Amino acid sequence: MGKFGLRSVLLFAVVVHILVISAAADIKNLKIWPMPLSVSYGHRNLQLSNEFVLKTEGSKYPDASGILKEGFSRLLDIIKAAHVVDTNFSYDGLSPVLKGIQAVVLSPSDELQYGVDESYNLTIPEKGNPAFAYLTAKTVYGALHGFQTFSQACHFNLTTRSIEVHQVPWTIVDRPRFSYRGILIDTSRHYLPLPVILKVIDSMAYAKLNVLHWHIVDTQSFPLEIPSFPKLWNGAYSSSERYTVADASEIVRYAGRRGINVLAELDVPGHAKSWGIGYPSLWPSKNCQEPLDVSSDFTFKLIDGILSDFSKIFKYKFVHLGGDEVDTSCWTLTPRISKWLKQHRLNGTSAYEYFVLRAQKIALSHGYEIINWEETFNNFGNKLSPKTIVHNWLGGGVAQQVTAAGLRCIVSNQDKWYLDHIDTTWQDFYSNEPLTNITKPEQQRLVIGGEVCMWGEHIDGSNIETTIWPRAAAAAERLWTSYDNIAKNPEQAARRLAYFRCLLNQRGVASGPLTGGGRAAPDEPGSCYEQ
Repeated sequence: MGKFGLRSVLLFAVVVHILVISAAADIKNLKIWPMPLSVSYGHRNLQLSNEFVLKTEGSKYPDASGILKEGFSRLLDIIKAAHVVDTNFSYDGLSPVLKGIQAVVLSPSDELQYGVDESYNLTIPEKGNPAFAYLTAKTVYGALHGFQTFSQACHFNLTTRSIEVHQVPWTIVDRPRFSYRGILIDTSRHYLPLPVILKVIDSMAYAKLNVLHWHIVDTQSFPLEIPSFPKLWNGAYSSSERYTVADASEIVRYAGRRGINVLAELDVPGHAKSWGIGYPSLWPSKNCQEPLDVSSDFTFKLIDGILSDFSKIFKYKFVHLGGDEVDTSCWTLTPRISKWLKQHRLNGTSAYEYFVLRAQKIALSHGYEIINWEETFNNFGNKLSPKTIVHNWLGGGVAQQVTAAGLRCIVSNQDKWYLDHIDTTWQDFYSNEPLTNITKPEQQRLVIGGEVCMWGEHIDGSNIETTIWPRAAAAAERLWTSYDNIAKNPEQAARRLAYFRCLLNQRGVASGPLTGGGRAAPDEPGSCYEQ
């Protein structure tokens, strides 16, 4: 590189750095959530053309499946959702016009898996002939995140009756801090209709969350069709509160086209009473109905069948095998199982270990890596498959122990990231740091991310959105945004989060206000932005 070229690059870097510092100093006027890695913006507006288009010249991604085109179409839908754009309205003012977005995707693949590159760069210039926004991304899924960020810069101008991009020029460089950014939904405690689940997926995409952890079955009900063992869904609450294989496949397809993986959970051996409605031999006895019978080969044959069927639907590399809250007394108090335990020189604790490890081997045989709740690690961590990810939930400090043992971890500590704890505030969600007390870089890398959990004991289609939002968005920024850009005091992020909450409302998502915990109601008449 010549002297002139090097000087130009250095000058550009200095200018960008100054702009980013300037934007950070004026952060109260930034309305992007979650906070990007670096961002600069100006003070001009551009009007969106009525024929706003997507251009892909220079892109290596052929979009044969239409993921990019559909993402752009959704972008247009959400920026037009708040008001009707009146194309017949006449306005005499002259305003620069933005003609479209040129998206360049560098990878031809649209395989969606853990660790896929989700970075993107977005530039919106203040002038051009014609003026286009420029979006570059390594993968189509990074481009989808870029669309989401672009949508947040768009506003409806009631004077011109048109959509404008505010604060032009924009320069954004962005990528996620953690590769796993999840939300759990629970369809066993209350059935969630398919449209409700799909709407949760839409709202996840707005906040750049990328894993839907589907806690499908539990003690109370087994709503999913399993072709290998069709009587299992006899454990559903009713004949209409069930998911067919086609329903499950649609959830996976719908999520995937939005850059979201679906993590299926099969919680064994506890939390499985409902399984025995269709197959009573899975119960230790008629009067002692969980955990699943550890002494029966049929139990493991059935788990193998379920995971075989799962592998045809759920393509995420991980499967969640639960393993939490296992009370082994039904094993030790049932004479035939107690006899089996003695024959195999097992007690309740060692039988619990035997069950979890055998289930892990079955999952591995189907090509899955395993996620287990933290009790498995707390009881017999060094025996777990090295492909195990330990899912923290009981409290703090577990991630530190898990990573010190060389295993991967997902953080969901219930005191901060359980959405059904409706007295937990958004500030608590925002302040929860997954890497607390983990200082060694090699151990920090073993924390693959975190997840907020929407347990369904008191949740159904009537209140799920107000319980999830806006608190899940607070955790979403913690998981997406670089540590240095996270607000050290949550109140510094309050105005941006309030704006995002109102944006969710405008898009038809029933997000509650920031005041209070989950399902909070607005205090009094007033602006959405002040609630």
